[in-house]
Formats: sequence, structure tokens, C-alpha cells
Amino acid sequence: MLIRMAAALALAMVVTGAFAALAAHGGRVSDRLDVAAHFAPIQLWMVLAGAALTLLTPRSRLRAATVGIAAVGAPLALLLVWPELTRAESRAPAGAEADLKLIQFNIWGGRNRDLEGTLDWLYAQDADVVVMQEVKPRVLDAVARRGGYHVTCERRYRCQTVILSRAPPLETGVPDVTRRAHPSSARATLPLPDGSRFTVVGVHYTWPIPAGPQQAQGRELSATLGQFPKERLIVSGDFNSTPWSFSRRREDRDFGLERRTRMLFSWPAARPAGAASPLPFLPIDHVYAGPAWRTVSVERGPRLGSDHYPVVVRLALAP
Repeated sequence: MLIRMAAALALAMVVTGAFAALAAHGGRVSDRLDVAAHFAPIQLWMVLAGAALTLLTPRSRLRAATVGIAAVGAPLALLLVWPELTRAESRAPAGAEADLKLIQFNIWGGRNRDLEGTLDWLYAQDADVVVMQEVKPRVLDAVARRGGYHVTCERRYRCQTVILSRAPPLETGVPDVTRRAHPSSARATLPLPDGSRFTVVGVHYTWPIPAGPQQAQGRELSATLGQFPKERLIVSGDFNSTPWSFSRRREDRDFGLERRTRMLFSWPAARPAGAASPLPFLPIDHVYAGPAWRTVSVERGPRLGSDHYPVVVRLALAP
């Protein structure tokens, strides 16, 4: 009985993973099918785990069918993640010191379970720039009490994406978000010690379900980024989109910037009820930077009071 159950479970895992991977490839032409592409690593795991499980069962037609489906499903899923595994990166030389430390963090301001502890960690990092999403008035009030950072937001009850900077911004901008196609965003142009400047854009996309609005936000952001020189531009945000989705790949191309986060799983850190999540399985927080920047390091921060993990990126200017 147990052997039959194991064989049936193995077949179900392989068929589900393979069929989902096949549907995900439809994301090349359909935004609706592209939703399946976000779960490509899970699909690959299901196919491989199911194949491994069926190999523990006696030889049978069911086992042969399961192995045959896995032989097709595994390459389908692997093809989805392969570009992310193999893409080139603009790395700084070994031992290079960072010219900029940036933290990307959806702070989950309305439900953050430990706001003061979260801010303790953020301030201890002494980052030059912090880009936050889902910011609520309580977060801005806590930052104002502590001081030490300049804040892009002036409309306290309407700013959900906020940029904090140690240096006073030379220019800021918070676009009108009443239009459905416009993602929540903020912008700050900041000085560098050598007298030059760079621009940071923070952004928060909607979910990929239903299909359509997130892609419209991507097109809107691409048009906005086209207004700025790309050389030192930085874009940081919660994109609610994984690297293996075809929507994210199109934006990787359209932005004209290099995504510095690579397979950095940042969600979920907590369940909606507040309990800790055992394992993040979606890399949806990303940082892009122009060709003048070299990546020194990219790290995932600790589990704090949010449902996202923070992302810590250190960049150096190319000589």
C-alpha cells in the first residue's frame, strides 16, 4: 500500500511540475501564463523530487511513465531559471571598497511586528540610502524621532514608497499615483563626494495577478527611466516579480540597467498572521544600477518585523 501511494505521489508531483513548467513557457506570449513562470524553481524541485521518489519504487509501467515525464519536465523548468544562473555580472575587483551602501526593504509598515527593532537594525547598518515600500505614517514618525536621514516624502499620508538618504537630496520627486498604470514610486538625486551626482528611483509594483496591471506599471516605469541618464542611475524596489518571469526579463532589457540582485530569495519572511515563514521562495526585491557602478556585494538581511527580508547592496564607482 505504501509503495503504491509513493508511486502515485511521485507521478502527481512530476505531472504537476512538468505541466506548470510547460504553461510557464507560454509567458513568452501571454501575461496570464507568465504567472506560472514565477514558480519555476518550485516546478523544477517537484519534477526532480518526484523522479527521485519513483526510483525508490519497484519497476512498473507507472514508474516508467513517471520517469519519462520527468525527462521532459526537468529541462522545461531548468530552461526557465538557466538565464539567471548564467548571466554575467559587473563585479568590482576583489577587496574593492564600496562607494555606496543601499538597503532595499518593504518594511510592511501597516503590520510590521517589530517596528522599533526593524529601525534599530536599519540605523545600525549606517546605509547611505534606504529605499522602503509600504511606508505608513507610523514609520515616518519613528524615523523623524530618530533623525539622521533626509526623507523624500512630504505628503505624509500619501507616500508609500520613500527614499531615506544621509546626504540632503539635490532634487526629489514623488509621481502622481492616482493613475492605475503608475507604480508607487519616489525619486531622489543625491550628491557624491567627488561633486558628481546620481539618481535613485524607488518603486513598488502591484501583484502579477490579475495579469496586465503589473506589466502596464513596468511600461510606465521604463518610460520614466528614459528621462534620466543611465550611467549612474539606480532603481530599487519590491517588483512582486521574479527573475525567471518573462515580464521581468523584458524589463531587464528595457530599463537599460543591470539587475544586481541574483536569485536572492526575499519573500516571505512572515505569514499574514504574523508567524515566521520557514523559507523564502520568491526573489521579488531587486536593485538595478547603471554601467558606472560595479557590484561589491549583495546580501539578504535578517528576518525582522516585515514579511520581506531586506536586501543590502554595496556598489563601487568604476574607475
